[in-house]
Amino acid sequence: MVAGATSPKASSSASSASSPVSSQVLVASNRGPVSYTRAEDGTLTAKRGGGGLVSGLSAIGPGTDAVWVCAALGEGDREAARRTGGRLDRAETGGQTVRMLDIPAETFEAAYHGVANSVLWFTHHMLYQTSLEPAFDDGFTDQWARYETYNAAFADALAQEAEQGATVLVQDYHLTLVPLLLRERRPDLRIGHFSHTPWAPADYYGMLPDDVAARVLRGMLGADRTAFLTTRWARLFTECCERVLGADVTGEGGTLAVTYEGRTTRIGVHPLGADGDFLRERAHRDDVAERMAQLRDQVGTGPDGLPRRTLVRVDRTELSKNIVRGLHAYRRLLTDRPEWREHVVHLAFAYPSRQDLAVYRDYTAEVGRVAEEINSAFGTPGWTPVVLHVKDDFARSLAAYRMADVALVNPIRDGMNLVAKEIPVVSDEGCALVLSREAGAHEEMAADAFCVNPFDVRQTADAVHAALRLDAPTRASHSRRLAETATAHPPTRWLLDQLRELA
Repeated sequence: MVAGATSPKASSSASSASSPVSSQVLVASNRGPVSYTRAEDGTLTAKRGGGGLVSGLSAIGPGTDAVWVCAALGEGDREAARRTGGRLDRAETGGQTVRMLDIPAETFEAAYHGVANSVLWFTHHMLYQTSLEPAFDDGFTDQWARYETYNAAFADALAQEAEQGATVLVQDYHLTLVPLLLRERRPDLRIGHFSHTPWAPADYYGMLPDDVAARVLRGMLGADRTAFLTTRWARLFTECCERVLGADVTGEGGTLAVTYEGRTTRIGVHPLGADGDFLRERAHRDDVAERMAQLRDQVGTGPDGLPRRTLVRVDRTELSKNIVRGLHAYRRLLTDRPEWREHVVHLAFAYPSRQDLAVYRDYTAEVGRVAEEINSAFGTPGWTPVVLHVKDDFARSLAAYRMADVALVNPIRDGMNLVAKEIPVVSDEGCALVLSREAGAHEEMAADAFCVNPFDVRQTADAVHAALRLDAPTRASHSRRLAETATAHPPTRWLLDQLRELA
């Protein structure tokens, strides 16, 4: 505990204005920085995670006494939480203090799959087939109750862990209720919430049951500051607050604020960029060079003896990523522009996601079916038009990044999309970017990208054609500017900026 800080069990009735300010920082997220697998003999193996949060938290520094609160995601995690009482071994967490919550499996499943991924994710990404779904009935009512229980478990843990006046950063749509629940328990804390997804327009958001729509917004407004990846998502959130809650919204751009029931919550915007230094170093290790050699062999050379051009995409088979329409656009390119046949290969990495949900299994199967259809229609003995990989392999992804002549990033809707930022950073010879206007990255990168309507297959095919035709110097120039934009807000700065704003 830092000098001068009172006990975390000090009276929660103390006002934040008069409470000592702690240097302690707590991060709350569904997924933590480490996961565990359990062998048949009971041995647990820890695997460190990656991503922006892990990188960002490492930048806070040891003087902050940082604590990460997360959920146990599977049986290996639950066993690790039970054996340690929830406080994981720092030797397995990279030296970080991590409290992993052993939330009952049925509660976690209902909250995570039933509400967070099947309702809130679908709402914000506007993925519903509205003639058939959603339909909120008794089953959803039970799932929502468990979502509330899940969020309350986080609020309880954070209230127990936090020193007086500590700063808490709550992450994403899994934990929308936590800020208000935590404020009720510990009004002395400084609380921020960050949304990594898009935000739905008010009309679409209104499909949620009225009480749920209001509860989510009220939960997030329990924070001192709630932030988003782009100005667009921030404005849509404030519009929902106006429409659903009747809240007052003031300011423009970076000074937006929402006042509701006598409290004002500031609204922030923090684009998340690529970790350029890490990516460049990691992309030149031996395992990546090995994967590049394999991919070059698969890509091969064209009839002119020159290396074939590469169109690269790297995604999870998440419905919002729009992989199937991307494949249809590539087929349209080969149909309308026969000059590209045998001269380009689509390296399509589609790593299965959420395969416990039937709609995702069906989508993953459709990706494979369409890729095979293209190869059957256009392939020759010496040319495979689509090289599809479905087994997650980070080194192979980086190898494809380095080989990319054109990157295809065409999501239906995306909070940011880090792949759009990572490929230009890593590409050896520079790459062109075909980018959906519905990706959050569009707000920053549109000036140097070929921007497309993600639903327009022909337009996407034309954009890929134009991108492939770029001469090498022009392509390299675009790529340099894209890389500069992509690394302007690295994970460390992204997180530290939020801390400064909360202070």
